[in-house]
Amino acid sequence: MTLNSWRTFSRLTTFALVAILAMTLSPLTSSGASPRTTTSVAKPCAKLAGAHYTHVVWILLENEGYGVIGSPSAPYFNSLSARCGLATNDMATNHPSLPNYIALTSGSAQGIVDDNEPSSHPLNVPNIFSQLSSNWRTYAESMPTPCDRVTSGTYAARHNPAVYYTNLPTCARNDVALRTPLNLSAAFTMIVPNVCNDMHSCPVATGDAWLRKYVALILASRQYRTKSLALFITFDENTQSASNQIPTIIVAPSVPAGIRVATRFTHYSLLRTTETLLHLPLLAGARSASSMVAAFHL
Repeated sequence: MTLNSWRTFSRLTTFALVAILAMTLSPLTSSGASPRTTTSVAKPCAKLAGAHYTHVVWILLENEGYGVIGSPSAPYFNSLSARCGLATNDMATNHPSLPNYIALTSGSAQGIVDDNEPSSHPLNVPNIFSQLSSNWRTYAESMPTPCDRVTSGTYAARHNPAVYYTNLPTCARNDVALRTPLNLSAAFTMIVPNVCNDMHSCPVATGDAWLRKYVALILASRQYRTKSLALFITFDENTQSASNQIPTIIVAPSVPAGIRVATRFTHYSLLRTTETLLHLPLLAGARSASSMVAAFHL
């Protein structure tokens, strides 16, 4: 073999070895494709392995109930439920709004049967905020001042449960007006739209557009992209039906896309699920409620 021939042979051999190595190390495609290992806004739920949830976010909407499923006024809500998980037999616990928010966060309605201001219902009881010390945050849209205990404008104190608890020394620091960019570093974040954007006083389409904006921000967050954040979107109550049935969407990287779960859940189930994910003791009604963890692969 001449010197030039040997050099040509060596180059071809090197190229072949590099090609083989690249095929070995690159993800498989077509029928032998390996599962995705990162999240995307377009496909936020894909039963991804390796999720470890240290951050939980709730978004609370108002009053429309299960009838929003299939509604042409809520295209984003329905698209998201189709791409992620949907609890099809979830029930609010009370009427009107306030006792539902208190039940969601303390495991009991604490005897409340009205929507009165925090001055009427000062609560010194264990709640998910007190369980987390200062490792929580509420974003309340249109709230004039931090931890504001007075309803004004489109801000409703009754939709901001933290301001009812008297055992939260960091409330003024942790309960703040909704702003961007979102800081989702806390273990638990509750996002409360104002009474227009939560579908309470404005059309469903208004709330749906609001939801599209803020869910996109959550899905683009570092916490979601690193598979450490689970998002739950639900309603406080169903004023359209005596059943009090509500839709709850579960958005998390490990959730199989399009999963529907017909297990009977309640607000206490959401509290139990959140406390379980964050390794907290179960409060009151959460102790006997069905968990969403196994059902939605959390």
